[in-house]
Amino acid sequence: MALNSLKKMAQSGDHGRVVLVTGGAGYVGSHCILELLHAGFEVVAVDNFANAIPDESGKLPESLNRVELLTGKKCNFYQVDILDQAQLKSVFQEHSFFCIIHCAALKAVGESTSIPLAYYRTNLAGTLNLLEAAKEANVKRFVFSSSSTIYGTPQYLPMDEKHPVGVGIASPYGRSKHMVEEILQDLQKSDNNWDIIILRYFNPVGCHESGRIGEDPQGLPNNLMPFIAQVAVGRLAELKVFGSDYDTPDGTGIRDYVHVVDVAKAHVAAIKLFEKPFGLKTYNLGTGCGYSVLQVVSAFEKASDKLVKYKIVSRRVGDLATYYCDPSLAEKELGWKCQKNLADMCEDFWLWQSQNPNGFSPETNT
Repeated sequence: MALNSLKKMAQSGDHGRVVLVTGGAGYVGSHCILELLHAGFEVVAVDNFANAIPDESGKLPESLNRVELLTGKKCNFYQVDILDQAQLKSVFQEHSFFCIIHCAALKAVGESTSIPLAYYRTNLAGTLNLLEAAKEANVKRFVFSSSSTIYGTPQYLPMDEKHPVGVGIASPYGRSKHMVEEILQDLQKSDNNWDIIILRYFNPVGCHESGRIGEDPQGLPNNLMPFIAQVAVGRLAELKVFGSDYDTPDGTGIRDYVHVVDVAKAHVAAIKLFEKPFGLKTYNLGTGCGYSVLQVVSAFEKASDKLVKYKIVSRRVGDLATYYCDPSLAEKELGWKCQKNLADMCEDFWLWQSQNPNGFSPETNT
């Protein structure tokens, strides 16, 4: 929808379907926007291009350009850094929002141990800027992209939403997400007009089934599947497997991998809760199944028909041996359940990577 149309909607008071998505050009954000547009929502996205490639015009991220092509609908975009409060407030002055989906963050566990100040600055100060701008504009429906890392070392498996949080968190990234959750809890307690949904992602992987949008890390990948995919497509020589001496069947770390399209659809389901006030709710987003690094490598080799070379190296600071979730609360209250399995995740990611060997960079893909 054009900017003028959105302004007319705001003037008429009929603005209940406009969603602000921060980090909208990113991996999870772009998939969320696609599902929101399919579901009939209007979307305004902000992103600072820190992990995004511009399209040929230089004004729109290529990821969102492709989302528009896939959906046949427009996404209003602003190049805004959430650390710039003045820029954020100007977006709220232009639009009237029904709710906010906050995806913008630095998100690599390993990297956060090397540059913790950058993670705390973006993930904490950026979120505070957003919340202050939202409060000033009286937009008090908020969905937060949190992380399973806030559970720390598992005290039991599978981990449900009642599992203790904040104890034994192994990375600045995880601690920053936990801190934001505490801020949101304090905010909601201070003003019960806020309705807040915390979505604790486990490990989003895969890509849209079209192969047109996907995960495109700038620089060396920090997550497992894009690293595997870049080895399979020939961009990287081998995968580094961090540790083979964990207390797991094959010695490599076990994680709960969840298809990014399922994650995106969970956001659409969550927004429907805003029809009635509820306060604050928290949900796990995962399959409830754990797979080891080597199991994922094997599944990807099968999906791609490519050999993925790997080398065992020492453990990475901040990693845990095993965690997977109990996602039953999301199924009970949101009506949401993962529809895609590990084979789907690998097949869809390989389609994306094989069609886009250099990600979103238009000059290098064929």
